[in-house]
Amino acid sequence: MQKIKSLMTRQGLRSPQESVNDLSPIENLRIPTKEELRELHEEPPDPQAQQEIINSIEEVYFSNDSFDIVKYELERLPPVLSLQELEEYRDKLKQQQAAVSKKVADLILEKQPAYVEELERVTSLQSGLQLAAVICTNGRRHLNIAKEGFTQTSLGLLANQRKRQLLIGLLKSLRTIKTLQRTDVRLSEMLEEEDYPGAIQLCLECQKAASTFKHYSCISELNSKLQDTLEQIEEQLDVALSKICKNFDINHYTKVQQAYRLLGKTQTAMDQLHMHFTQAIHNTVFQVVLGYVELCAGNTDTKFQKLQYKDLCTHITSDSYIPCLADLCKALWEVMLSYYRTMQWHENHDQDEAAVVSSDGNNVIGTEENSFDRNYVKKKLEHGLSRIWQDVQLKVKTYLLGTDLSNFKYDDFIFVLDVISRLMQVGEEFCGSKSEVLQESIRKQSVNYFKTYHRTRLEELRMFLENETWELCPVKSSFSILQLHEFKFMEQSRSPSVSPSKQPASAASSAVTLFEQYCAAGNPFEIQADSKDDETEDVLASNGYESDEQEKSAYQEYDSDSDVPEELKRDYVDEQTGDAPIKSVSRETLRSRKRSDYNLNKVNAPILTNTTLNVIRLVGKYMQMMNILKPIAFDVIHFMSQLFDYYLYAVYTFFGRNDMFESTGLGLSSSRLRTTLNRIQESLIDLEVSADPSGTLTAAEERKEKVPSPHLSHLVVLTSGNSLYGLAERVVATESLVFLAEQFEFLQPHLDAVMPAAKKPFLQQFYSQTVSTASELRKPVYWIVAAKAIDYEQMLLLMANVKWDVKEIMSQHNVYVDALLKEFEEFNRRLNDVSKRVRIPLPVSNILWEHCIRLANRTLVEGYANVKKCSNEGRALMQLDFQQFLMKLEKLTDIRPIPDKEFVETYIKAYYLTENDMESWIKEHREYSTKQLTNLVNICLGTYINKKARQKLLATIDDTDRPKR
Repeated sequence: MQKIKSLMTRQGLRSPQESVNDLSPIENLRIPTKEELRELHEEPPDPQAQQEIINSIEEVYFSNDSFDIVKYELERLPPVLSLQELEEYRDKLKQQQAAVSKKVADLILEKQPAYVEELERVTSLQSGLQLAAVICTNGRRHLNIAKEGFTQTSLGLLANQRKRQLLIGLLKSLRTIKTLQRTDVRLSEMLEEEDYPGAIQLCLECQKAASTFKHYSCISELNSKLQDTLEQIEEQLDVALSKICKNFDINHYTKVQQAYRLLGKTQTAMDQLHMHFTQAIHNTVFQVVLGYVELCAGNTDTKFQKLQYKDLCTHITSDSYIPCLADLCKALWEVMLSYYRTMQWHENHDQDEAAVVSSDGNNVIGTEENSFDRNYVKKKLEHGLSRIWQDVQLKVKTYLLGTDLSNFKYDDFIFVLDVISRLMQVGEEFCGSKSEVLQESIRKQSVNYFKTYHRTRLEELRMFLENETWELCPVKSSFSILQLHEFKFMEQSRSPSVSPSKQPASAASSAVTLFEQYCAAGNPFEIQADSKDDETEDVLASNGYESDEQEKSAYQEYDSDSDVPEELKRDYVDEQTGDAPIKSVSRETLRSRKRSDYNLNKVNAPILTNTTLNVIRLVGKYMQMMNILKPIAFDVIHFMSQLFDYYLYAVYTFFGRNDMFESTGLGLSSSRLRTTLNRIQESLIDLEVSADPSGTLTAAEERKEKVPSPHLSHLVVLTSGNSLYGLAERVVATESLVFLAEQFEFLQPHLDAVMPAAKKPFLQQFYSQTVSTASELRKPVYWIVAAKAIDYEQMLLLMANVKWDVKEIMSQHNVYVDALLKEFEEFNRRLNDVSKRVRIPLPVSNILWEHCIRLANRTLVEGYANVKKCSNEGRALMQLDFQQFLMKLEKLTDIRPIPDKEFVETYIKAYYLTENDMESWIKEHREYSTKQLTNLVNICLGTYINKKARQKLLATIDDTDRPKR
């Protein structure tokens, strides 16, 4: 718009407002000069041409008003001026100016009528607004006249009438306030009389009335007093509610519940009740224990009252421990009985209310609210059962763990178990709980009681193992662990007996529960002291001893086999005449009278040692104690498993550990066996016997649970070739371990019956991963014998002297085959010599032969892999040698098929493969070493393939070997 105005000014044009007062806009235009007239005549006659001229104008002319046209044109002049060019350019600019001027003039003429019309409308609107202002002024003047003459007088009358009505209402309010003040006095009197329901009813009515006049300051003060009174009532109600926890009274509790219902705080009352029960449990146990502590201290020192309950329990003496425990359980029984009777009251009350509602169902909303409250109370009480029992368990647990029971007399410890067992029965009837906390606490004490005994037994076992010469302990072929005295209790009952403390509880529960029996009077923990002696005597009589001391002395006498002459021990075992054994001897020992069993002059008696017999006796002893101390069944079984673990680890350490042979990669030790041995070493074996004593306390505690690794007796010689490197001792050790594993298998149903359900996976894992691996120990133990019994290195030297690049097919095998067969014959002879001392079971002889044959076959392959030159006739000679070896070997052993037979045959046949077949064969046969595969490529195909093809095959071998590394 500014650009248009600028152009208009330059052309001498005026604005439309100025042109209104002129006769004609054309008269105001200046008279063009002759040149302009000439230019106008020269202008294009049509608008299109004129528009093209306007479009040819440069955009810079339309940029802004501050644009200096003259400066712009002067700067554009060329350095050398030409008059003709300047005139032509000037004419062009004039044409453009004339076109713009004409365009602007046309636009002004076109819009002038609309502009004049709009200007007339504005003038008319101005006149209308002036008229409206005059009308408004007159209206205001008339309204002022009406206000002064009529409105003020009438409204004054209405205001006076309103004040009169307010004063009448105020009078009524004052009278009501006076009544409320008198009611407050009455309310205080009712509180003094302890009429809680009546006081609450009156207080609520006063609060309702006071809420109407709460805008008065005196009423707000009265309302705060009523609120304070109501809070006072609630406090007194809370105190009354707390009395229910120790001595439940039906009338008292009914009155308290009515009061809470008027307050509309039935749910709050239930929350408070549970808080009071929790507090009652805490206060009760604290006072009972504090009384015994002060009684034992013998003075009136108040320092004990400031102690925490946990610290207070540590001050209980051994003499006062049992009576304090009995009184503690009695007091806790009273609390739980009050809670039980509280639940009974609510059940009866709910039934009465339900009967009333069914007869009168008018107030639906109130009925729904009451039903909601009843459901809340019911759920709260049911949920509170487990909470209260949990608190009881925690308090008793703290008391149980506060004193070391490991030095208690056996009868006293059984009595503690009896009391806790009865308490757990109360918990099961109270809320259906299995009392895991109590079971865990009594388990800890029982484990602590048993741990010292077990630690001593483990040390004895280590001593036995370190002094064991692994000689055969002669027993009858019909020997059974049930003939041992420690297992006599199993003949009385094929299944583990129930703990005596559980028998009266189960008998009572079949007729009537403890809460029903003692609801009116009495206490279930008062009878424990009377029945303790009889129950304990019955339990101990089932084991054949009158006391724990006699049992201990008898066990020590029975255990001292190491001091008894061999013939006396033989008579003792042989003279045990009892029932026929439940479990026959192992299937392996029945497979006798075969040539490979090396026992033609032996009876099929179990192979075991004195140490094995001691371990079996210990297992029987542990099972006896497990039946008495039911809560520690899992821990006793765990300790039993440690006996087996330690025996297995000792046999492996003495006879099966040899890093050189384990590194052959033949899988002698299964992954399960290696895992088991690692677990035993980490959890049971103390490998730092001479460690720095200044270690951390935690490390010291962990080492207490471990046993030093045993050392083989110096009397046992494992380096003599004549004895096949201690084969007799190895057989006795490994087969006694297998026999021990068979006895554990026999005992598995009995152990499974007493093992807690949550811990049964441990027992299953123990049997599946430890007991079942006993027979797997044969392989690494006998592998050492097989590796040393035959001179495989000598065979390699003999094979190295053989010429394999022969030109004729040979009919005679090589000398090294005869040398190897002589080694096997000598091995067979020495095996017979050993069998004269110890019966060698068939599985053992089979494993020995299998190991020797496997090592021999692998040595053959290694010898063939050392060949530098080999012809087709040489390959045939290899096959001849191996067939001769197999033919003679099959006459020495009954093992079929011959182990690793295919291993050798496949390697020899690989000499005949072509280049294309060799690559796939290498990928498929990863059981051969890199050296053996490389020899095949270099010797077989070396003269038939080029260097590139050989490098490709060697790269394939390297790729195949990389995952092994």
